[in-house]
Amino acid sequence: MRTVVSYPRSPVPPVRRHDDPTGEDFGNVRQASRTAVRDPLGPAEAVEAAGIPRAMPLPPPVPVPKPFPVPLGSRFFIWKQDPSVGALGRRLVFIPSLVVNGPRDARIDTSLVGTTPVSRNADGDFLFPADTSEGDCAHTFAVVRETLTMFERVRGGVTIAWAWNVGGNTDVLTAYPRAGVTANAFYSRGQKALKFFFFTPSGAPEPLFTCRSLDIVAHESGHAILDGLKSGWLGINNPPQTGGLHESFGDLAAIFLALAQLDQADALIAMTKADLHQKNFLAALAEQFGAALGRPAGLRNADNDLKLSQVSNEVHEISQIFTGAIYDILADIFRYERIRQSKTKDPALVLMEVSQHLCGLLLNALIRAPDTGALYVDVVNQMLKVSKEQNDPQIYRTFIYERFALREVVATEAPLAIARGAVDWRDAAFASRKEEADLLAADLQHPSVTGSQDRSGCCGTMQSPEYARDQKTLDAELKKLAEEGVTVPDAAVLADEVAGLQRTFK
Repeated sequence: MRTVVSYPRSPVPPVRRHDDPTGEDFGNVRQASRTAVRDPLGPAEAVEAAGIPRAMPLPPPVPVPKPFPVPLGSRFFIWKQDPSVGALGRRLVFIPSLVVNGPRDARIDTSLVGTTPVSRNADGDFLFPADTSEGDCAHTFAVVRETLTMFERVRGGVTIAWAWNVGGNTDVLTAYPRAGVTANAFYSRGQKALKFFFFTPSGAPEPLFTCRSLDIVAHESGHAILDGLKSGWLGINNPPQTGGLHESFGDLAAIFLALAQLDQADALIAMTKADLHQKNFLAALAEQFGAALGRPAGLRNADNDLKLSQVSNEVHEISQIFTGAIYDILADIFRYERIRQSKTKDPALVLMEVSQHLCGLLLNALIRAPDTGALYVDVVNQMLKVSKEQNDPQIYRTFIYERFALREVVATEAPLAIARGAVDWRDAAFASRKEEADLLAADLQHPSVTGSQDRSGCCGTMQSPEYARDQKTLDAELKKLAEEGVTVPDAAVLADEVAGLQRTFK
């Protein structure tokens, strides 16, 4: 049957059918449209004759709003634990503050003869290969800065002064990544320095650099930070428990710093299935250094069960009791919050938030403890008070009381629910004692209270002869340090920050 075409078509060359696939010839219409568009602002009579309205000029393009510039910052490679913890290794971190060649900022400097000042690259970053002196300088600076920033953040951004930052003094703390050859690291108030050494363990092909351990750098930074907050605690004439607080704070600084980084918290959750009492890199402190000394579980282990009756007045032993209690409290609060927030938050994020909350709670309690002669019970009572003042769930205070009671630090006032397995982990108001009076020390006659400090097992800081003086002598030396004046180079790039610090450190 023959097809009837209702509308006869004009023949169109095949080459034009990409314009009109049907083959219709609209060339004349199309040409008129092109003319109008090509010359929309032609003579008025021509436009009107064609029946096409006059086109209006387009407005200038409106720029897409951009966010305000972010604060300056630099990237660094750091060992997330130390070189022996291969699961974490060396990763990139961002320091969101102004860092100049050194690396140096208004609070921290770096010194290594023949290497510093280390220069930034064109992007303002300090990125160097591992096993280089430049890499060690960058790593050490970054970890010290991260530790100080963490404690300032949990205080709401309040600047923490170094011990000598009084009377307008803004002298920096200088980190020495390769200070010499020995198996040691320490903080020196007199030298305004953190010094990290290196040594070659027996039978090892290469030296071990203490500056490459996040735990060791954070630990020594913790000593410097606590000395700035409590300058009367480093003297050897304090009770052994006061020295124990200093050593413990260094270890806890490393633990809290690890958990301030989401990737570390996430790795820990995956490794332990969210059970912090499983063997893990967080509880084992300075694994590489410990292994070199014949301690495969690390230099110290925060997840321990030591009680006060099991230790002497050796400061290193005593510190593990306080550290272990805080670690248990961290695990307890995390378990409670993980149950409570299981449907709304990833457990790694919960752990990170719990850690920072406990870090702030502990720091505020330490600040409110006695300026000299502080005992563990003093800090515990302040933790309970701060926790209540900031409206923490009551179960938090149950954990604090019971963990220190189990370790014989505070007197037992009621049956311990944790020991009996009677804790209701879903009850925010769960309590095993009335919150009426301060807790009492379990044993005020213990050698850690009445004896003299034995620092033979401590880190280089606590072994330094610098602090083996009476408190009056140390205070006089500190005053002299504060009067030495500003040694921060008054570079224009840091001038505003230094001026702000002078106003703060009155």
